[in-house]
Amino acid sequence: MLKSSKSLLLAMLAFFFVSCAAFAQTAAEAAPANSQMTAPAADLSGIWMRLRDKGATARGYPGIILDLGQPTELPMTLWAATKYKVNSAMYHGDDPDTVLSDPVFSCYPPGVPRIYLFGFPMQIVQIPGQVIMLFEYDHFVRRIYTDGRPHDMNQGPLWMGDSIGKWEGDTLVADTVSFNDKSLIDRVGHPHSDALHVVERIRRIDPNSLEIGITVEDPKAYTQPWSTKLIFESKADWKIMEQICEDNASFIDFNNKSTAKPATAAKKPATKNPAK
Repeated sequence: MLKSSKSLLLAMLAFFFVSCAAFAQTAAEAAPANSQMTAPAADLSGIWMRLRDKGATARGYPGIILDLGQPTELPMTLWAATKYKVNSAMYHGDDPDTVLSDPVFSCYPPGVPRIYLFGFPMQIVQIPGQVIMLFEYDHFVRRIYTDGRPHDMNQGPLWMGDSIGKWEGDTLVADTVSFNDKSLIDRVGHPHSDALHVVERIRRIDPNSLEIGITVEDPKAYTQPWSTKLIFESKADWKIMEQICEDNASFIDFNNKSTAKPATAAKKPATKNPAK
C-alpha cells in the first residue's frame, strides 16, 4: 500500500511540473505579442452604415460605381478579364437563374472587401489587442489583431482572410492576406486570386462619419494595385439585428417557382349552342 501511495504521489508531482512548464512556455510565446500592444489612438467603436454614392441605383447601374466608387474599369490581367466577362454576363443580367448563381446566394462568405458592400450595418468593438467587426449580414465576425502578432500563415486559404493591424495616429491600418479564390470583389463579378492582399485605412473623419480606404493588390488578377474609399455614417440608435443566410436559402426555390412560366392549359373543345 505504501509503495502504491508513493507511486501515485510521484505521478502527481510529475504532472504538476509538466503543466507548469507548458504554461511557462505558452506565456513566453505570448509575451512578444503582448509587449507590442499599444493603446488605440482613436475610438472607432459604434454602429456604422455605408453611404451609397450619390446617384447610384440598384438596377441599371455601373456596378463598379455603385459598389466601389470607381469611375473606370479596374486594371485586370488577361486571366481576370476572362473570368470577369463570364461573371458579368451572369451576375449583371436579368435572368434570375444566372443572377442567383452568385456564391453569396448559396450562403458562402463574401470575403473582403465585399463584406462592406451589402445593405446591412456593422458594429465596431475595440478591446485590448483586437478591433472586432460584427456584421449584421449573416452575423459574420471579423477580428483585426493589434497586439503585434504576425500573420498566421498556417491557417491555409480563408474566405475572410487573416487580418492584423496597427495604429498610425488616429488611423487603424489593417493588413489582410491568406484568402482563397472563391469569393468576388463586387456584385458584378470582378474576381480575385489566392494572392489577394487587402490594406485598409480606417478612421473617423468627423464624429458621425467613418472612412475606410481600401487598397487591393493581386498580381494574378490586376496589373497594378488599385484603391477606393467607402464612407459610413454613425447609427448610434440602431442595433445589430439577426440576419441568417440559411433562413433565406429557400428564396432561390421560391424565386424559381415565382418566375417559372405557367403551364399551358389544355384547350377544351368549343361547345355549340343548342339550336333554338
